[in-house]
Amino acid sequence: MTDQTPAVRRVVPRQARAQACVEAILEAAAQILESGGEAAFNTNAIAERAGVSIGAIYRYFPDKQAILVAMSQREQARIDEAAPAGADGQAADRTMIRAFLRAFDGRRVARRAAVRAQLAISDPKALAAGFDRLPPVLDAEGRPLTPVQRFVLSRAIHGAMRAAVLEDQPFLHSQELEDELVRLGRAYLGLRRQSQ
Repeated sequence: MTDQTPAVRRVVPRQARAQACVEAILEAAAQILESGGEAAFNTNAIAERAGVSIGAIYRYFPDKQAILVAMSQREQARIDEAAPAGADGQAADRTMIRAFLRAFDGRRVARRAAVRAQLAISDPKALAAGFDRLPPVLDAEGRPLTPVQRFVLSRAIHGAMRAAVLEDQPFLHSQELEDELVRLGRAYLGLRRQSQ
């Protein structure tokens, strides 16, 4: 969470038991969204599914929108952890794209609701700051991208991924979409070779 993003939690859980309670709330929220859609998504249902009191929910979250935002932030933290590493011999660009596309473990309804909630409260500068955390990118000549090039590349790829989520495209989790996004980025950079 950045300084420009409104707080989504009333109390930040510090002890393991409190953290487990928050995780249970977030997991229950995702399950409810997937099984019943947004019409079934309310704090009473979340409390029942999580096995916590309604008071426990309101101890950590002021409302159900805050729960959605917390879900989005949790997934972004997971993506950020996966992004720099490059797993199983994959190129870093593919690893980052795959991490984003596989976020929320395939839970399409939960993901769409969480992304919409995050976008509704985020300041544009806070959203832009997320892109500043990306590792440096070099073009085919080994030169770092200019700020404008970095902007165009990151927003083109991220914009396509975000649109696929918000539009609930059936190919969101497809290998074809992943491959096309990787191809888009590499073509922009002037890279001809398709490494993993």
